[in-house]
Amino acid sequence: MYIIMAIIAFGVLIIIHELGHFTLAKLNGVKVEEFAIGMGPKLFGVKGKETTYSIKLLPIGGYVKMLGDEGESTDPRAFNNKRPLQKLSIVIAGPIMNFILGIVLFASLAGLRGYASPEVSKVIPNQPADVMGIKAGDKIVKINGSKVSTWEDFQTGVYMANGKPIDIAYIRNGETKTVKVAPVKDPNENRYIVGVYPTAVEKPTVSQSVTYGFIETNSLVKQTFSFFKTLFKGNASMNDVGGPLTIIKVSGAAAKAGILSLMAFAAYISVQLAIFNIIPFPALDGGYILLFLFEIITGKKVDENKVGLINYVGFAILMALMVLVTIKDILYPIKF
Repeated sequence: MYIIMAIIAFGVLIIIHELGHFTLAKLNGVKVEEFAIGMGPKLFGVKGKETTYSIKLLPIGGYVKMLGDEGESTDPRAFNNKRPLQKLSIVIAGPIMNFILGIVLFASLAGLRGYASPEVSKVIPNQPADVMGIKAGDKIVKINGSKVSTWEDFQTGVYMANGKPIDIAYIRNGETKTVKVAPVKDPNENRYIVGVYPTAVEKPTVSQSVTYGFIETNSLVKQTFSFFKTLFKGNASMNDVGGPLTIIKVSGAAAKAGILSLMAFAAYISVQLAIFNIIPFPALDGGYILLFLFEIITGKKVDENKVGLINYVGFAILMALMVLVTIKDILYPIKF
């Protein structure tokens, strides 16, 4: 049951993403041939006036197939015959919808259960923060020069330091101070800590909740690109990367922990989907975004047949990576 709930939650994220493409395609007068959720063989489908709505076997994605999006077409309603700005609006709508969903979910969670503020509520005696003079009431604003907007920003900074000394900037009585703190390993939680607790905002206003939704989404974007930087430097471990099986496994655990935990994980994945899709790689929305920006700036139209071929190659590479990461999930599952 928990796995089913997890798959449904992930399916909703895909539907929201594809609905963005679908809606903007319709608004721009593009003929949509198929709206599909999932990949692989078709389980069932319903034929509308001009669009087939399908459910595929593998719950790992989805797509909106438009006339003329993979080659030339003379039909005035074809995607390839629309202006570059129209095509850009259609492609970018999917990631934008996932960002919006992430903001809405984070804001809703803040309103329902509150959130943690990076203002120190308690300092553990004799731990690194206490030794360096940090006190309750101090508001942490930076860690290693990076802005801290949420408690998660601070936790990420400590995690990324991997035990190395960190510079913590905080505000006390209107004055900003900076101290260097050496995290210690907590044997119970198997992670590095400095010995401080955040302040819980238990009953935020609607305005505070919405603001938190934006701040938390922005924070997650920064954390993700920080991870990409670590990954490209070769400092990430196999336990830091997961694929479809990991998503379902963690989603199931979140569902078992309660609806709010599942909502939190869905918000996280929604933002990750948005970020992943804007990566400028063929077959991803980011590849199209880069292409249409090129057309808008230069005024030159790229050969649609060549674009289609490049996207087929890009899709094949993505599927190969999907297979590899799935094998990794099976042989080296992430422990949590």
